This record gives sequence, C-alpha cells and structure tokens, in this order.
Amino acid sequence: MEIEDVAAEVVDAVFKVHTALGPGLLESAYETCLTHELQKRGLRCARQVAMPLEYDGACIDTGFRLDVVVEDAIILELKAVEQVLPFHQAQLLTYLKLSGHSIGFLLNFNVKHMRDGIRRMVLNNPTDPLRAPSRPSR
Repeated sequence: MEIEDVAAEVVDAVFKVHTALGPGLLESAYETCLTHELQKRGLRCARQVAMPLEYDGACIDTGFRLDVVVEDAIILELKAVEQVLPFHQAQLLTYLKLSGHSIGFLLNFNVKHMRDGIRRMVLNNPTDPLRAPSRPSR
C-alpha cells in the first residue's frame, strides 16, 4: 500500500472515530479507539512508541513517546485540547525529523467538526522508505 493510501485510511478512520465519540474525552480514549479502527482496516499500528534522542553519538532515552505510528511510516500526534498551539506543531515536526518519517497528522479531537481538528504535516526525509513522492515544482 502506498503512503498516500495509508494517509487516506488514517483520515477516514479519524472521522469515523470522532463521529462515534464526539469531543470531550481524554486523548487515551481516542488513541485506543483509533488504533482499533486502523487495525480493523488491516493497518499495522504501534501505540506509545519510545523515541530515543541521538545526541553527540549517544542514544539518550528522554521519555519521548510517539502516540501512534501507522505502517511504520506515519506519525499520529493526538490531542484533546481547547486549542492547538504552535508548540504542538513544533513537537510533531521534531518527531518527524528525529524519526526519519515524512508524514504526520496532528489530530485534535476536542472540536465540534473533525475537519477543524486535522493538520497534516510533511517533512522531506530522504531516509523514509515510504516517503511521500516529490511533487514537481511549477
């Protein structure tokens, strides 16, 4: 399955979970239900994936955790907050950079309409084997 197909399944699953549950729950509830929905669709998911930090040649366990990683290619950072802050976006971009993945979704489930809670972020990581194809410049 191509990465864009996986991304489309992720978005569809996010909408399904939000439609069923609505806003107002803890992030952990959305994480559990979304992972279940993605696995029902035949996608490999890992929750709370440890991400050590490499610094000065040393692998340092900082306690960073990726909420969900889908097909070892897409990072999902889940929130259930009043408002997504620039810090949350920077967090996901840093996770993409450190992990070598190219695509991530910042998902805030504490919204009336899920379309207002999805932010797709792309970072061109040449080490990502499933990275999004380059788009020709115009």
